[in-house]
Amino acid sequence: MLEKDFSEKVHWVWHVVALVTIIVWGTTFASTKVLLSHGLTPPEIMVERFVIAYVCILPFCHKKWLADSLWDELRMVLLGVTGGSLYFWTENTALSYTTSSNVALLICVTPLLTSLLTIIIFKEVKLTRRLAIGSLVALLGEVFVVLNGNFLVEVNPLGDALAFSAALCWAVYSVLIRPLNARYDTLFLTRKVFFYGLLTMLPVVLLHGSNAFHPSALTQPVVWGNLLFLGLVASFGCFFSWNMALRKLDLVVASNYMYCQPLVSLTCSVIILHEPLTPIALVGTAFVLFGIWFAENGPSLRLLPKKPKN
Repeated sequence: MLEKDFSEKVHWVWHVVALVTIIVWGTTFASTKVLLSHGLTPPEIMVERFVIAYVCILPFCHKKWLADSLWDELRMVLLGVTGGSLYFWTENTALSYTTSSNVALLICVTPLLTSLLTIIIFKEVKLTRRLAIGSLVALLGEVFVVLNGNFLVEVNPLGDALAFSAALCWAVYSVLIRPLNARYDTLFLTRKVFFYGLLTMLPVVLLHGSNAFHPSALTQPVVWGNLLFLGLVASFGCFFSWNMALRKLDLVVASNYMYCQPLVSLTCSVIILHEPLTPIALVGTAFVLFGIWFAENGPSLRLLPKKPKN
């Protein structure tokens, strides 16, 4: 009995870890906007935050360099692409072709895509009414939060396709890392993500040429302060904590915490950027929180009835 109670308490620790990780990631939008306003380019921000993260992780993980097989090493390359270079490139580039609201709305579908891929690929994962209803309620709330009372949505095919690609990248990353989490140390996997993320960012940097980096901007405290936050906390700390949460929690349950990210972004916008907060956004917040709670604690009923035993 005592062992069961202790196990449940430890289990809830990983829910907190997942939530705190998403809260930190929700603040990165404001931090990135500060860096962009000081003249840094999206590739520059991506490279510098991953360099900081990689340098910080090396002292803790430097004995093992390669995966146990070529196939696993190739999958780690895909982790670096889907969770690093391609994800950040598609998300940032989408902002150049479509509105930030469109990008945020399409990124909202990431937990839903993760759930669908998990159910399709891992046959032991079953969809329940609890999970389906909770996820859809949270998704609806997220739409309300992102729109924040402004229901004018413009269709921009290229930008919207890029934003959806970013959501799909993160869903693929979450699914790819699940079997590797069972066989490799979390620090090792996180270091691999940073390394291959950096390596596959090089083509993007080359496309920008000499305009990709602005070393003079690093002399400004606000610039290196935000870069340290993005590199140390949002990348090194949060990639490690998120990968640990994916190891300890059900993948679909952990991914549902991503619905909280717009709530944090909205809070930062209101406090830091003094943007208005509408009743629609407050209703959306309530929907998100209820949806996440219901997905984890509501009645567990399968969408399909169980087959009768012979």
